[in-house]
Amino acid sequence: MLQQFGHIFTFLAVGAGFVAVNLLVSFLIRPSNPSKEKAMPYDCGETAVGAGYRQFNMRFYLIAFVFLIFDVEVAFMYPVTVVFKDLVNEGFGLLALAEIGIFVLILMVGFVYAWSQGGLDWVGTSPESE
Repeated sequence: MLQQFGHIFTFLAVGAGFVAVNLLVSFLIRPSNPSKEKAMPYDCGETAVGAGYRQFNMRFYLIAFVFLIFDVEVAFMYPVTVVFKDLVNEGFGLLALAEIGIFVLILMVGFVYAWSQGGLDWVGTSPESE
């Protein structure tokens, strides 16, 4: 049993050594030319304007929420659809269908909430124009 942990420890030690050697070599061979321009924030080649913090529109969070709803639905529905025929053959088809219906109903509640909050309105006014 300890030999198996030895394999894991050896793997971790070799990985940590690989990282350390690469960091040391890059530190030794890279040029060091600090300047004011290099210390400035870089955003897609544009000069930074204003403070680094600004409040995001709630629409972005709602879009992320809608994505999570459909992502979770796909992640949990795929395994059920793969074994659904086996469940029907074993006599659990109606129960599986009821569980699928309840799951979709719960997800639809989240979808309706996001819709009612304007999360699906892709065209809207920006906060700067108001």
